[in-house]
Amino acid sequence: MRRRRFLTLLGGAASWPMLVRAQQPALPLVGLVTGGASEASARFIAAFRKGLAETGYVENQNVRVEYHWLEGRQEHLPELMADLVGRNVAVIATPTFTPAALAAKAATSTIPIVFAVSGNAVELGLVASLARPGGNASGFNLLNQEVTTKRLRLLHDLIPKAVHIALMVNPPNASITQAMIRDAQQGAAAFGMQIQICKAATIDEIDAVFAGFANKRPDALLAAPDSFFTSRRTQLAALTARDKLPACYAVRELVEAGGLMSYGSDLADAFRQVGSYTGQVLKGTPPAELPVVQSTKIELVLNLKTAKSLDIEVPPAILATADDVIE
Repeated sequence: MRRRRFLTLLGGAASWPMLVRAQQPALPLVGLVTGGASEASARFIAAFRKGLAETGYVENQNVRVEYHWLEGRQEHLPELMADLVGRNVAVIATPTFTPAALAAKAATSTIPIVFAVSGNAVELGLVASLARPGGNASGFNLLNQEVTTKRLRLLHDLIPKAVHIALMVNPPNASITQAMIRDAQQGAAAFGMQIQICKAATIDEIDAVFAGFANKRPDALLAAPDSFFTSRRTQLAALTARDKLPACYAVRELVEAGGLMSYGSDLADAFRQVGSYTGQVLKGTPPAELPVVQSTKIELVLNLKTAKSLDIEVPPAILATADDVIE
């Protein structure tokens, strides 16, 4: 303290502007954690920044954002959340990555958490109720899990002869995996389908799943909504193209990579919504006062180029209801 006082007196008025700048409070830090890959996430980052801007926040001007892309490596979540909590970040944002939201909730009861999850936030234990979250977390419920039966119906309408459906799930994402298996098995019965459960949590395990199809080939592939699968979309596109296997996904990114069809929430819009809620929290609104919103933006995306390569003629009725068609 004595040395600082001495330098201030020595510098006189000329040193005041520098001291004033040095004493300005640090920008609030947002820790964003998701399961995708950074090299394929430019659209998501832009959407998150757009959401922040809707509430008056611009990255590196009045807020800092620290991005953590886990690429499906969920085992690092406890350590990462402990680090974010230890540094007392202003907000932990977990768009489209349910395991991160659960890990954040387990790590802190005080730091605000803004999530976008597949599944019911109440059933996941993230909030007390949708209208009144009542704790330090709020955000958005995506309908990627709830529309499993609709995806099966679309597969049935698109490929009427498809009976054996391979359901690929990521076991470490336990809440999604359990619900998907349950919903797929229940929904399949209505269309005379049989579900073959395939588990993959690593790059090698995805390869192993497709290698196993040589012995028991399915008529189509249905992938669970999981950020790990989204991050491996190039690998999945190459394997399904090699095996000429129709694939139905939850998000458009896998169709843009070469998948046949997707039906589910728009991930970029989910990132935008999380950015907007994050901005509201930074402005002082506690998550307990922000109701959990159910996403209503569901889109059907078709890849006609892939359909042609698979000798699939898309019915006009499905084409007419598609939100986007890749030709």
